This record gives sequence, structure tokens and C-alpha cells, in this order.
Amino acid sequence: MNIQEFIKKIENEFPDLKKGVLKPETKFRDEVDWDSINALVVIAMINIEYDVLITAEELINAETVQDVYNIVEQKVLATKEN
Repeated sequence: MNIQEFIKKIENEFPDLKKGVLKPETKFRDEVDWDSINALVVIAMINIEYDVLITAEELINAETVQDVYNIVEQKVLATKEN
């Protein structure tokens, strides 16, 4: 798992999002018309692709793509340790 793969997976979920726009430091709410449906899309993608659950609160508290990636990475690592 790396940040570039993670970004590509997010970009694939949003067909209106121009490919290559998202960077680790991007505040994703600035690039996507952010609403509860899009939040669910991201949460579902993470669950399907990485087999971890993130909460709406964790997503709300994350500002950048890197923040979301860090949450997912920590959960993936914690799952592997158990």
C-alpha cells in the first residue's frame, strides 16, 4: 500500500475528478463536491479495497488525502498485527 495507489483508488471513485489533481497534501473537500454521499463512497472504497473500517468522525477530522491515508495505513497495520 502506498499513497499513490491510494490516490488512484480515490480518483477512480469520482469520475468528475480530473486525474492527477489529488496530491497527498490536497484538502480533498476542496477538489470534490463534498457531501455525505461522497463521504460514504470513500468509506466504502476503503472498506472494500483495504478491509478496514474508518468512521465518519475520522473522515471529518482528516483534512488532507495524506491524513486519510495515514488513518487507513494505521488500521491496516493494526489488523496485520492481530
